[in-house]
Amino acid sequence: MADPLALSPSSASLARDRLGVPSVVFFILSAVAPLTVIGGVVTTAYAVTGLTDIPAAFIAVALILAIFSAGYVAMARRIVNAGAFYSFISRGIGRPVGVAAAMVAVLAYNGLQFGLYGAFGPQAAAYFGDKFGWDLSWWVYALAAWAVTAVLGVLAVDLNGRVLAVLLTAELVIIVVLTISGLADPAGGVSFATLSPEDLFTSGVGAALVIGILGFVGFEQSAVFSEEAKDARRTVPTATYLSLAVIGVVYAAASWAMAVHYGDDQVVATAQEQGPGTLFGMGGQTSGEIAQVLFLTSLFAAMISFHNAVARYMFALGRERVLPGGMGRTYARTGSPIVASVVQSVFGLAVIILYAVAGWDPFVRLFFWIGTTGGFGVLLLLAATSASVVGFFARDAQGENVWRRLIAPAIAFVALVAIASKAVDDYATLLGVAPGSTESWLLPTMYGVAAVIGLCWALVLRATRPQVYAAIGLGANAATGHTTPLLPPDQTGGAAEAGVDRQQPVG
Repeated sequence: MADPLALSPSSASLARDRLGVPSVVFFILSAVAPLTVIGGVVTTAYAVTGLTDIPAAFIAVALILAIFSAGYVAMARRIVNAGAFYSFISRGIGRPVGVAAAMVAVLAYNGLQFGLYGAFGPQAAAYFGDKFGWDLSWWVYALAAWAVTAVLGVLAVDLNGRVLAVLLTAELVIIVVLTISGLADPAGGVSFATLSPEDLFTSGVGAALVIGILGFVGFEQSAVFSEEAKDARRTVPTATYLSLAVIGVVYAAASWAMAVHYGDDQVVATAQEQGPGTLFGMGGQTSGEIAQVLFLTSLFAAMISFHNAVARYMFALGRERVLPGGMGRTYARTGSPIVASVVQSVFGLAVIILYAVAGWDPFVRLFFWIGTTGGFGVLLLLAATSASVVGFFARDAQGENVWRRLIAPAIAFVALVAIASKAVDDYATLLGVAPGSTESWLLPTMYGVAAVIGLCWALVLRATRPQVYAAIGLGANAATGHTTPLLPPDQTGGAAEAGVDRQQPVG
């Protein structure tokens, strides 16, 4: 009898035609984790940064990302690759920059995944300690969540999607209930001050906008699942725009409701005192109790989604031999990236053990610091991807109009670079630490180090393994060793219209 855990002999490809628009949207929104962001990130952001313009930041970021998405989905229609950012940047700017971006992506998404353990553990410990009197350390609950996530990570991706669908629906309903309850019981009249864009042009704007970006991290994952999507040309754009709309409305409304319910001048102090309870306290006792449970399931759903995304990034890099080739292997029965999934689980286990042994605060130093830094890394990738869209279509417009191939990505690039630059200036505010402290420069600098390592590795591959270098960014074709040459416009055979990209990576 064949070993049920055997790897597929043709294991360079993920499972095809598994995910429709609803499933991809559930993966995206679960990665975004609305209840986690509102109950954890937003309340912690109010408490740590002291900023009250968080609702306005969400609106501004939603608009910027909608513009970014015009070029992003146009490129996604032509490049179907689980590597997403890495593949896009390789094809639009060049292989060396693409590999540098890959290292930044692996670091950023792993940071986002690890951060979730830092929130789940303490919140689960507090909840079960209060309800059942269990006196267990945070890391016990973190390890339990890690174990379940590790198992789900090697199962069929559509099964993960069904699990996420149930959890996500419940948390969206409770967010709406709490938001309405908060707005219906204002502290002193309904104020729109925290929604005003004028407040964004103040000190700390970089921190506020990075928090806004962090809240949306995951919306870009539609392209990560493009190889497993049904009709990727339709699924990826629809899922991206639908997710952006839902996220923008839910975040802005809920964070504004907190300011209205507690008062613009008291929401920061309340968040500092109550933490996630700031959100739960906007409803009655029953809805608050339900929200606490769903906050835990929201964190768990985000773990599943980010684990899947990280594993697929590492799978894409392994398939192209940028990372060790074993990463590019899939599980025969489910088509999931089993080796990359297991490696990601090992990394997560190491982080939980490190924080437990060192005695570091998991909620602030793991969930908020490392998670927020992961969001900053995604911000850098968004900016680079905007530039890659311009470069990709500059060589061949492929029927795209000037808005999608030039104007929108150029606007997004300028806006995202400006946010990233301001974020570096305000990084101490973002973390809630003293200006000039080690954390305020060390954490963002890690991405520079990762990018340099990736750039150098790409140059090594070009000099020592030219076949591997030539296949960078080609996705499933990289594993076969076959590449499709760039054909003259009169020989494309309708490639653009069919959604088939025939271009090689530049550089």
